[in-house]
Amino acid sequence: MLAYPTSWRRIHSDPGTASAALELPRSDLIEGYLNTTPRQGEETLENWPTFRPEHNREEGDSRVQVLASGRGLHFRDGHGSCVIDRYRTPVTSYQEIACLVQGPQRSNVIVAAALASRWAQDAPALESAVSAFVA
Repeated sequence: MLAYPTSWRRIHSDPGTASAALELPRSDLIEGYLNTTPRQGEETLENWPTFRPEHNREEGDSRVQVLASGRGLHFRDGHGSCVIDRYRTPVTSYQEIACLVQGPQRSNVIVAAALASRWAQDAPALESAVSAFVA
């Protein structure tokens, strides 16, 4: 289940995933982004704080900076590990909360990102979406 602000819209994403975004008018930039996808690789609750930043680097992001991380966090139907990081794409900088959540049946990743310049304004909505996540 992916909860997102009413001003956002669902966007096309890979099969088996769900995504929503707030796109800037007259721009190709995404102001805010939410995505959930099933655990797909070598990520674990234990290695998440290092796995996620390395994944961002592999995706082509630069200047990846971990700002905070936590393990053993409680979610509505499970527990998880989260990272808050900031990174640079070829176009702009983003900050994100990325969590691996182990639910009763499966593990899922939820990512909530915003333009770094808008993080202070968008963080409450993103944090709410993450805390409402049901794996």
